[in-house]
Amino acid sequence: MEFTAATIAGFLNGEIEGNPDIKVNTVAKIEEGQNGALSFLANPKYENYLYTTKSSVVLVNKSFVPSAKVDATLIKVENAYEAFASLLRLVDQSRPRKKGIHTTAIIEATAKIGSDVYIGPYAYIGENSVIGDGCSVYPHVFIGDNTKLGKNCTINPGVKIYHDCLVGEGCIIHAGTVIGSDGFGFAPQSESEYMKIPQLGNVIIEDHVEIGANVTIDRATMGSTIIRKGVKLDNLIQIGHNVEVGENTVMAAQTGIAGSTKVGKNCMFGGQVGIAGHIKIANGTKIGAQAGILGEVKEENTIILGSPAIDYKQFFKSSVIFKKLPELNIKIDVLEKEIESLKKK
Repeated sequence: MEFTAATIAGFLNGEIEGNPDIKVNTVAKIEEGQNGALSFLANPKYENYLYTTKSSVVLVNKSFVPSAKVDATLIKVENAYEAFASLLRLVDQSRPRKKGIHTTAIIEATAKIGSDVYIGPYAYIGENSVIGDGCSVYPHVFIGDNTKLGKNCTINPGVKIYHDCLVGEGCIIHAGTVIGSDGFGFAPQSESEYMKIPQLGNVIIEDHVEIGANVTIDRATMGSTIIRKGVKLDNLIQIGHNVEVGENTVMAAQTGIAGSTKVGKNCMFGGQVGIAGHIKIANGTKIGAQAGILGEVKEENTIILGSPAIDYKQFFKSSVIFKKLPELNIKIDVLEKEIESLKKK
């Protein structure tokens, strides 16, 4: 697709500095710009690329003032990053959607399939399942019995959603993710044997949730594992049985949450965060990468780092001491020797 700078500015309610008729047909990073590309500048550390970029059009903040000549046409908007994201969504939505049901898909007779649905090759739709209007179910997806997908969901290749799970409207689940596999429940019988505890609950995913590739969300032992509306999960995340994740919480890759933990809304977790089971994380909590959370976080909007995690200000102070430990150890050895010498005298 091809757009003029004037068309883009009109869509974004932006101001043009340069040629309003110049056309773009692709997007690119500002440092990798090429003729016909649209880029954006939001982070000041990339400003130097603005003066050398080959991109035809660049989105910048209205407050930005160039310090040198710019060859590209500029479109000034309130927030360049958000405006660029809006354009990417527009382009994505304009792509043609696959439609229809492939002849190799297996759909049980009792399943209900909505209108304007795509079901790809070798997908399986179980008994009494419901596929909402406008859903796209890509090849090799498994939808178990009594599972329901709301309207306009995208289920990418190889996703497995076990029986009795509920997925809300507008959800996106990426390739290889497993929803509703058994929770890690075993009762010790002896020193070397464990009895499996049946996992009889389900998983509920509310509206507008996006789940990355190769994520696992375990079904509840009883009741439900719940992912509230607006949650965004990165790739390779493990959510244990009976966990509840509050609305609009985001988690980066390789985060793991043990069973029965309740995570508040509007939280942000960095990569490889580990959270113990049966605890509560307050609303708005921000947890730095590789942090280990062993106990409850009771105060809202706190920022914690480290393992075991502590307040970020304490962590930064402690990190200064960590670096000095070898030097401090030498000083302690010297002091101990001096004390022993004084004792002998």
